[in-house]
Amino acid sequence: MSYSSLMKTTDCSRRHILLGSTAWMAAQALRAADAPPRKAAIIGHTGAGDYGHGIERLFAGLPGVSVAAVADPNDAGRAKAKAACGAARDYPDYREMLDKEKPDLVAIGPRWATEHHAMAMAALQSGAHLYLEKPFTITLAEADDIVQLAKQKQCRVAVAHVTRCAPTVLRLEKALREGLIGEVLEIHTVGKMGSRAGGQDMMVLGLHVFDLARLFGGEVEWCQARMRHQGKVPVMADAKESPTDKVGPVVGDDIFAHFAMKSGVNVTFRSRVGLEKAAGPFGMEIIGTRGIVRLNSGFAPTISILADPNRAATTRTESWKDWTGGIDPASETTFEGLTGYDASHRRVVRDWLTAIDEKREPLASGERAMKAIEMAHGVFQSGITGQRVEFPLVKRTHPLVA
Repeated sequence: MSYSSLMKTTDCSRRHILLGSTAWMAAQALRAADAPPRKAAIIGHTGAGDYGHGIERLFAGLPGVSVAAVADPNDAGRAKAKAACGAARDYPDYREMLDKEKPDLVAIGPRWATEHHAMAMAALQSGAHLYLEKPFTITLAEADDIVQLAKQKQCRVAVAHVTRCAPTVLRLEKALREGLIGEVLEIHTVGKMGSRAGGQDMMVLGLHVFDLARLFGGEVEWCQARMRHQGKVPVMADAKESPTDKVGPVVGDDIFAHFAMKSGVNVTFRSRVGLEKAAGPFGMEIIGTRGIVRLNSGFAPTISILADPNRAATTRTESWKDWTGGIDPASETTFEGLTGYDASHRRVVRDWLTAIDEKREPLASGERAMKAIEMAHGVFQSGITGQRVEFPLVKRTHPLVA
């Protein structure tokens, strides 16, 4: 299937471009006014991932949602989170909270993914729809469990891949389908690097760019990766639990990976110690037959375009130009009176709630989050074995655990 054909059949319908528009917000306000409030609960763990990027504030001031309770085994952290979210009650044990409160919505906050599977399965068993901080899970088997149970329970799972719902990203996806830079041929992604360069960077920030690479390039066919660890080819014994963000075993301080997408697009990823300044901001470059798009990732992404690369190279008179697709740049940093991560979370939450009403998958769905993790695990598997790996991965346990 060609890239053009793929993008014409993409599941991102045009109505989603309305995210953040006045008409879309008015429709949601009307829906909230007509429906009884949904009961929400928040699960955190102070000292073990806390509440990620402000998950305790996820429902604050959101029409049609009332925060019933928050759970956290840490007394001081629980009191602080309760004050931040305005919860009526609090619990040291999230299982007790789920049993007593029976919420409609559950937000799982810890930035560490070590408890995500247990928390998510308990919440789904109670019948709640889920919003999780990323990374989704430690293993693909855990992700499969959550996705499967959610389908059985007819619950919707959204993951905080917030860049996925940014207004300019949604507009860019449409513009690429319409030929903004001609036929898309390659997508080159980079991590944030810095002190976490390599495997940890890939599992913490690389998941964002993998999610976007699939949005623009489609499904992965295979992956081939090269990894180095302190100058040597790593072995399984070199893998250690990530030192700061608990996201499972990681390895490598130098990673370069090539993904062949079924659409024919080639995608690369790199994260290497010492490369941070030369590579620039974490994100991607999308190369087409008539231009290049640069997307700097984050909760408020920026996009620029080089419309005539050949002319730029030969005359040095052409340069990168900011691209907004006609969207007010302020809409990237503010939404419904919120700013920063609060604004970016709220966009994903709005789509999540609409997906619940429309009985469809959210844009930032659990299944898409699973496939971003699958790309990272494919890199680990290929880098350790030195072999090309086919997708979907057969090994659903962690590739760095024998």
